[in-house]
Amino acid sequence: MGVSRRDFLKLSGGTVLVASLGVNLDPAKAYAKELRIKNAKQSTTVCPYCSVGCGIIVYAENGKIINTEGDPDHPISEGALCSKGSSVSQLVNNDTRVKKPMYREPGGTAWKEVEWDWALDRIARLVKDSRDKSFKTVSKAKVKETQPDGTVIEVEKEFVVNRTDAIAHVGSAALDNEECYILQKMIRSWGLVHVEHQARI
Repeated sequence: MGVSRRDFLKLSGGTVLVASLGVNLDPAKAYAKELRIKNAKQSTTVCPYCSVGCGIIVYAENGKIINTEGDPDHPISEGALCSKGSSVSQLVNNDTRVKKPMYREPGGTAWKEVEWDWALDRIARLVKDSRDKSFKTVSKAKVKETQPDGTVIEVEKEFVVNRTDAIAHVGSAALDNEECYILQKMIRSWGLVHVEHQARI
């Protein structure tokens, strides 16, 4: 059965007309969302993925996150989230999430689960050993010095440095300002001079 040009145009015009009337699904979507988060506890947080710090509203029910969305009242993101921020609930609701420390022996290929106390003690011991082996109290450097007669000569001087070059630290955007401040105070007290933050990388 052939369709004439006239019939085709009538059918196309009618289809466009009906489609333009459309069905507004926004109320149905809003109601479905309202039902999903009706009994959930609402709290606000900050996205941990980058240094922007977008605001997120988290809805939890029975200790489980059921919905996350951008916080429209947040001064930085004003409700907008990137693809990572939109999927932030997967940090918690994830079957493959590692919940205990994993250890691989030097030269080994297999990871094994260890206790937190053992892992923290080992990290502390390795950091202390590295610091003790590489710690410098003084360092020598050549400096220019003006003599009483006005001539400038280069002399080697010794300076107190109290530092280690064997350990570096990278801060995390998932920490807030106060936590970063305390953390950098602690690592500087160990003598670390290579201190960086994710926000600058």
